Amino acid sequence: MTDILLAEDQAIVRQGIKMMLETDPQLKVTGEAKNGREALALRERNHYDLAILDIRMPEMDGLDAAKELLRRFPQMKVLMLTTFNDEEYAIRALKMGVRGYLLKDAEASQLIHAIKDCLAGGLQLPGEVAKKVVPHLLEGKQTITKKTNTTITKRESDILCLLGEGKSNKEIAEVLALSVGTVKNHITHLLDKLELRDRTQLAIYAIHNGYI
Repeated sequence: MTDILLAEDQAIVRQGIKMMLETDPQLKVTGEAKNGREALALRERNHYDLAILDIRMPEMDGLDAAKELLRRFPQMKVLMLTTFNDEEYAIRALKMGVRGYLLKDAEASQLIHAIKDCLAGGLQLPGEVAKKVVPHLLEGKQTITKKTNTTITKRESDILCLLGEGKSNKEIAEVLALSVGTVKNHITHLLDKLELRDRTQLAIYAIHNGYI
């Protein structure tokens, strides 16, 4: 069971999100707060595996709460939830160590997938957000250049493009009409072919080499 701390100032929205999450038997919202200050106080008294924080809340907003939670409890995972498709918010959140950023109009399945991927060490960004913020996050970071002796197939090129946009394996499978297993196999083959470590490096490769 995954214990979740949910901070959202509007009670009706908070209850709706809670109901969406608890359609998965592995997820349980065991702490509820209406602002960042309450979320911090709850975490001081109880253990939570992950916090879901609305960005705009009274008294202490989600960004300030996330910064303080990650400072005090670095092992904790934090996922931001907002109606604001604003690259500045996303960049600030991701640079401080937040592992996911989703819009409030996401479907229950997307939110549940993001939580599980976040807990497994992944990073979740909706495509429209990823296109804006990933280049900023890569400023000053490593550049992975194209290997001149490596041939990328059309299918691999499509997958690289979608990876660079921040899409999950399931989303890539749906776009390309493939099974999730086939997508995983292609990603494994790409990692081996390009001698890269993980899907983050594949995303960097895709961005720097014009696949998006």
